[in-house]
Amino acid sequence: MASSADVCILLPALNEATTITDVITSYQAAGFTDILVIDGGSSDGTRELATEAGATVITQTGSGKGQAVRQAVAHIDAPYVLMVDADMTYRAADAEAMLEPLIAGEADHVIGNRFADMQSGAMTSLNKIGNRFFNTIFRVIYGENYVDILSGYRAFTTDSFERLTLTADGFGIETEMAIQCAKHGITTTVVPITYRPRPDGSATNLHPIKDGSIILLELYRNAKTNNPLFYFGSVGLGSTTVGVVMLAFVIWRWLTVNISHQLIAIGGVAMLLLGVQLLIFGFLADMIQSLHREQRDRIDRLDSSLTDDRSATTTDRPEPTPTEGEADQPVAKSDR
Repeated sequence: MASSADVCILLPALNEATTITDVITSYQAAGFTDILVIDGGSSDGTRELATEAGATVITQTGSGKGQAVRQAVAHIDAPYVLMVDADMTYRAADAEAMLEPLIAGEADHVIGNRFADMQSGAMTSLNKIGNRFFNTIFRVIYGENYVDILSGYRAFTTDSFERLTLTADGFGIETEMAIQCAKHGITTTVVPITYRPRPDGSATNLHPIKDGSIILLELYRNAKTNNPLFYFGSVGLGSTTVGVVMLAFVIWRWLTVNISHQLIAIGGVAMLLLGVQLLIFGFLADMIQSLHREQRDRIDRLDSSLTDDRSATTTDRPEPTPTEGEADQPVAKSDR
């Protein structure tokens, strides 16, 4: 286990007066001393309670959890960050398991899997369905199985965080972090954790429909650079299907009642052509991306090889030996 000075506990908070003190003291009891609360403008005394509990508190300059996390990490000097929701749904007892892969050098990013031990009432049936759906979509688009991409319990190195290009401001930050880890090849592992229901009197800041739509949009928006075949192909397939249905309707009406629907036929042809073009573009973009990845891998391997060669040259370089004339020269004495 790393020393407490190596780990910063990051708590994004907004109106969490009911739980913030218990969360802070639970991590203090677990041996962590560097606890940073990034407050999004709470009006219920969250900042004051966090300060009294011994945490460092900074006020968010923007809005949304994503902006809060980016701002907070910029203030962190510790090599490891454990990001936790401030609502007591996660346990300090799971902190060691979350940090272990980082400290052992096995991963740069760790996701806590809430579904491994989800207590009764911790998540509504609608949220469970939504989580399963988003994880399936992520696995299809990005080819990685992170099990629980929406988990708010994350551990990561500050170095790996700097490699992520994060722009999401709200609850889409967890999704974007997972996407960026997959895109940049950040070594990511999943750790089973316990997920508890919110204590009585603690209200969630999550809006299932609104935030679910943002997460879905985030998954699809980033697909254009990670999986262009899916991004363009899905739209192309939809357009092609609509065009085929429209043309089939026109042909059926013409064969059965001898009525031609010229506008519908023109629309069907346009949709069919658009769909085919998008499918072709998707295949071409996927081919270009594959070539780009191959070139990037070659550059990374070459850079790694050059670094190893420089290190070996420096290590194996012999100490300079004095020449015969230099060896015979007397050592000058100090005038002091």
